[in-house]
Amino acid sequence: MNEPIAYLQGSWLPLSQASVSVLDGGFVQGVTIAEQLRTFGGQLFRLERHLERLSRSLSIVGVDPGLTLEKIAELAYETIARNRQLVEPADDLGLTMFVTPGVYATFSALARQPGPAVGIHAQPLPFFQWHEKYATGESLVVTDVMQVPGACWPTELKCRSRMHYFLADKRAREIEPGARALMLDETGHVTEASTANVVIYRASEGLVSPPRESILPGVSVAVLEELAAKLAIPFVHRRLLPVDFETADEVLLCSTSPCVWSVTRVNGKAISASKPGPIAARLQAAWSDLVGLDIVAQARQFATRAFPQKS
Repeated sequence: MNEPIAYLQGSWLPLSQASVSVLDGGFVQGVTIAEQLRTFGGQLFRLERHLERLSRSLSIVGVDPGLTLEKIAELAYETIARNRQLVEPADDLGLTMFVTPGVYATFSALARQPGPAVGIHAQPLPFFQWHEKYATGESLVVTDVMQVPGACWPTELKCRSRMHYFLADKRAREIEPGARALMLDETGHVTEASTANVVIYRASEGLVSPPRESILPGVSVAVLEELAAKLAIPFVHRRLLPVDFETADEVLLCSTSPCVWSVTRVNGKAISASKPGPIAARLQAAWSDLVGLDIVAQARQFATRAFPQKS
């Protein structure tokens, strides 16, 4: 069978059959806690850190998955093992873990789902979505869609309630085709991009990230800070305005699968002469050394991979 195998509610089944009920609170209210990971050389990267964040998010929303973190880790490793045959030895997988609160109270009489839904699935990484951006960079645009204020839910909560990302990216593409949104908070300061942390670089200051309390505690941006220390590049946190991005020497994005890559346009203004800069290249090389493979070359190699089809 070439289809990915998923874990859901105690069972292993084809990914196409791993469905959460329309009566589930994850569907009805969007109450889904999720973590996205990837492998490097077949090994899950920073699983412990992702599990810590998962646990914290579950605590915030008050959902007990009914499984220990150790058991979830065991299931994550097994999911990778069950799906490793989907890719070549030099290729890698993405892994998703999610937890919902189970059947929404209004529909409890219609279903008998015992407690929260826990799911884990893996799939080949979609390198085709980002491999060219290592060479060309990304465009960011500030839109009129604001980041969710911390008074609505804590910025550290990693959840799938992301309508604001969807609307912001939609608006960004209307302003500049192919762009993605640069999110601002209610005071007009930059928080992050949709589904990615943002960092600027200035030769006079080093790498600068928005304050920790203003952003999702990204695993990738934490790795970036570690790499910066190894490269003797200063790394600081402070409040940033859109103009700081428009005038930076370099602007970087970081997230789980692409790791780190350049932004070459912000609000229509060229960054680093409209091409990826040397700091981005140094950080990509350092990341490659950390994980034992060339992240840019791997993405190029498997960008045209034919995705497994259901047998």
